[in-house]
Amino acid sequence: MSTKNECCSTAPKLIFACSGAADVGAISDQAARKLTREGAGKMFCLAGVGGRVKPIMEATQSAAAILAIDGCKLDCVKNTLEQAGFAKFEHLRLSDIGMEKGKTPATEENITRAAAKVVEKLANAGCK
Repeated sequence: MSTKNECCSTAPKLIFACSGAADVGAISDQAARKLTREGAGKMFCLAGVGGRVKPIMEATQSAAAILAIDGCKLDCVKNTLEQAGFAKFEHLRLSDIGMEKGKTPATEENITRAAAKVVEKLANAGCK
């Protein structure tokens, strides 16, 4: 039995974002990109998970933590991860933090607000 603290893992924390056509999809996508640039996690390919692309599936399975960002209640990211067999991940739905589909422009302020919520979710993700 390993006593290694999983928080010290060198495996990345992967971020999967909605990149849909709606404004909240654009915010999800840009927040994930911002956090990747800042080193908080690594945006990863949701289409690769949906297509069951072997190297993407393997990298996702070995991630220190997984975070799903959905723009709206349709939960496309969450559903894609679950259908691919992933059950342990953090989930943020932008509509749950007041970002309404069709009424929330992809401004720097909204992207930063979403990114801050993702950072909160990632803070202890994978450290259980």
